[in-house]
Amino acid sequence: IMPSLVGSEMCIRDRLKPLISSKEKRKTIIKEKTISMLTWKEIIHFATKGNPTPTKRVEKTATEWQILLAPEQYRVTRQKGTESPYTGALCSIYDAGKYNCICCNTPLFDATIKFDSNSGWPSFTQPIQENAIKYHKDVTFGMVRVEALCNTCDAHLGHVFPDGPAPSGLRYCINSAAMQLEKK
Repeated sequence: IMPSLVGSEMCIRDRLKPLISSKEKRKTIIKEKTISMLTWKEIIHFATKGNPTPTKRVEKTATEWQILLAPEQYRVTRQKGTESPYTGALCSIYDAGKYNCICCNTPLFDATIKFDSNSGWPSFTQPIQENAIKYHKDVTFGMVRVEALCNTCDAHLGHVFPDGPAPSGLRYCINSAAMQLEKK
């Protein structure tokens, strides 16, 4: 189900329709609250001019991260690695919940905006909130991309591309090793 747009905003009411069965409950809970939807232009602005301020910061030494994380999680998140396509544990899971950073447990993505991009990695159209993700221009491997990092602890998550589905057109291509699903 694709959410409807009000200008460049997505009605939270439409995101929650599948989760709430009664119209009366929807009216009571929602009251037409909207959330902003990020655009590719804003992602480029963040990557080149500065990122949103995170809610909090978590900083640890490399040794502390190595103790806390499994070897593959450390390689992906702290050394900017990438897991092989279609190998990640979260690639084909679509359970309700939130995807949190494996390093600091910061909520990154809501399961309602996950989609199958056929890329081999979990894909999302928007972060859970604007300041959850940090963006960095990435010029490795002879191409220009936008790296997505946890804005709380700087964990490498993956990349964001402008080839996602409507309405945002964004595709956050994220390594499973960088996240954990907190099921509802």
